[in-house]
Amino acid sequence: MMEETKEIEIMEAVYDKNDEVAAQTKDSFTQKGIFAINVMGAPGVGKTSSLVKIIGGLSGITSYVIEGDIEADFDTRLLQSMGVEAIQINTGGACHLDSPLIEKAAGELTLKPGVLFIENIGNLVCPAEFQIGEHVKMLISTVTEGSDKPYKYPLAFEKADIILLNKCDLIPYVDFDEEFFLKGVRAQNKTAPVIKVSAKSGEGYEEVIEWIKGKMKTL
Repeated sequence: MMEETKEIEIMEAVYDKNDEVAAQTKDSFTQKGIFAINVMGAPGVGKTSSLVKIIGGLSGITSYVIEGDIEADFDTRLLQSMGVEAIQINTGGACHLDSPLIEKAAGELTLKPGVLFIENIGNLVCPAEFQIGEHVKMLISTVTEGSDKPYKYPLAFEKADIILLNKCDLIPYVDFDEEFFLKGVRAQNKTAPVIKVSAKSGEGYEEVIEWIKGKMKTL
C-alpha cells in the first residue's frame, strides 16, 4: 500500500522575519526619540569620513554609531576616539547587516534622544534589499567610482532618501560625467536630494546636516 504524500507550499517570504524585527526596532527607536539612518555605499566612498563631518556638525545633538564591517574595527575605534558611543558588528563574511543584528547591537548602547548612524557593509547590492529599523537610507557615492553607478546598481539609488556625491573636489581630475550621473539617479529616484560633498574639505555637509535636522522633526 503506497503512503499518500502531500506537497506543502511555503508562502512565507524570506524577508518576512527580518522585516518584522525591523518594524519593531524602528518603533522602539521612534519611542526613544532616536532618528536612525542606514548609511550605504561601496567600499572606499567615504562613509566613515562623512560620518565624522556630519557628527561634528550636529552640535547639541547626541550621535551614536553602529559600525558594520566584514572584519576589523578601525572605524569604530576612530569614532570612539572622538567621544562617540560606537559599537562594532563584524559579519565574518555576510555582505549586509540585518535587523536582528541591529536590534542586538542597539540594546548594548545607552540610547537617549539623538541620531543613530548605522554604517552598513561596503556594498552597493545587498544592503539596499534589507530593512534594518532605519527611518531613512543615506547613500554615499563618489566621483572616483565613475558616473555609471546608478545604471549598474539601480536598487541602491531607488531606495535612497538622500544621496551624497563625495570627493566632488576631484571632479576636475577624474573622468566623471555629472549630467549622466544625475540622469541615472533621476531615472530611479525622482525625489531624493543629491548633495555634492567633500569629506576632505567639508564642502556640502552643512546642507546634509540641515536635511537630517529637518527629518528629525518628523519623528
